[in-house]
Amino acid sequence: MVDKAIENNKVSIIGEIVSDFKFSHEVFGEGFYSVDVSVNRLSEMSDVIPLMVSERLVDVTQNLSGKLVEVIGQFRSYNRHEGNRNKLILSIFVREWQLVDENPMSGKTNQIFLDGYICKAPVYRKTPLGREISDLLLAVNRPYGKSDYIPCIAWGRNARFASSFEVGGRIQIWGRVQSREYVKKIDEDETEKHVAYEVSVNKLECV
Repeated sequence: MVDKAIENNKVSIIGEIVSDFKFSHEVFGEGFYSVDVSVNRLSEMSDVIPLMVSERLVDVTQNLSGKLVEVIGQFRSYNRHEGNRNKLILSIFVREWQLVDENPMSGKTNQIFLDGYICKAPVYRKTPLGREISDLLLAVNRPYGKSDYIPCIAWGRNARFASSFEVGGRIQIWGRVQSREYVKKIDEDETEKHVAYEVSVNKLECV
């Protein structure tokens, strides 16, 4: 049961630890901590991705900033209450953790596979330069009746294909986890900088 559930949400990344461990929450006496990892893209850019890791898996009292780590896990979400609304919080839930000596080719450092269901009508649009984009929200089942809600973004031919998906349809996605900064306007004189996490789609199929 558990092994099958893991197969529909698999992430592997290799990157540099760029923060301290910060306590997040406790479940049945087991503490979980967040830590950020910077993962190189094929371009000169990088993604800073939050991890959620158990104190039973890693010595969270150590300062591991600057170390390279290889992680296998799942991309998970939960709702955090902020004022009068809920905010979707995303991170990689770590199942395997190993410090490594060197970083391989960037193409192998950030890979994700998801098998889930469209839970919101896709939003298709074009950039000012004419590039096609589709925004998807995928519900990926966990054991015990829970689900993770994963934002995904498809480009070009994949975006056109995804724009026809119907709510409730089952799809499979291959891609990478990415971070993206954006500016949110609060009022006429004030803005806030935010970071969004999503899956950049390389390949998708209907099931």
